[in-house]
Amino acid sequence: MKGVSCIITAAGKNRRMREDLQSKGMKIQHKLLFRINNDPILTCTVKKALQTNLKECIVVLGHFMNDLYLALAEINDKRLRTIENPDVDVELSQTLLNGVSNCKYEYCLCLAGDQPTITTKTMKNLINQLSKSSEPENTITILARGETGYLDSAKGLGMPFACHSSLLKHYLQGEEDNLNPILNRMVADGVSLYGVQGQNELELVNINRYDDYLKVLKMWQGKE
Repeated sequence: MKGVSCIITAAGKNRRMREDLQSKGMKIQHKLLFRINNDPILTCTVKKALQTNLKECIVVLGHFMNDLYLALAEINDKRLRTIENPDVDVELSQTLLNGVSNCKYEYCLCLAGDQPTITTKTMKNLINQLSKSSEPENTITILARGETGYLDSAKGLGMPFACHSSLLKHYLQGEEDNLNPILNRMVADGVSLYGVQGQNELELVNINRYDDYLKVLKMWQGKE
C-alpha cells in the first residue's frame, strides 16, 4: 500500500456519559477529555495512531469541538488534521463519511476517539492484514470480538477497522445510522470481512459510561 489515512471519529453527543455524570452529581464534561496516563482519552488515541506508518490522521469533530480542539493542541505532528461536521447533529455514518471524503489516500484505518485501549500493534495488524488480501479493494479487516479470520457476519463488530476508502464512500452515502448495520449490508453484498485477533481484553472495552472509564483505568493499571 502506497499510503494509509487514519480517520478518528470524535463528534458524538456524549449523551450516555453526561447522563451518568449528572446522576452522580459530578461536573459535566466530554468523555474524550477524561484522562488516562495524564493524557485526555482523545489525545491518547491519536498518539497511538501516529505511532504507525500512517500518511495522515484526520480527526472529525462535531459536538464539544472547542473543548476537543484544546485537547489536540498539544500534539505536534504534521500528519494530524482536524475537520468539522457541517451539521453536528448527525449519526456516526455521516461523521465517518466526512472523514473519508477528506482523506488523501486510497486506504483508511478507522478508529473511534474513545478507543485509547486499542494498541498500536493491533492498528498495524489491521493494515498489514488488509495489504495481504487478494482483494484489498473489497475487504474489511476488523478487530475480532470472538471468531477470527474470514467472517460471514459483522454481528457485534464496529471500529477499529481498515478498508479501501471507496467502500466507505459507496456504502455510507446517504446513510444515517450506526456502523454495524452498514457493515452487515456490505457483507451481504459480498464484501470480505476478516476478523483480526486483538492483543488483550482491554482492547474490547468501549468507553461509553462512567463505569466503563473506571474499568479501563483499573485494567490499564494492572497491565503496567
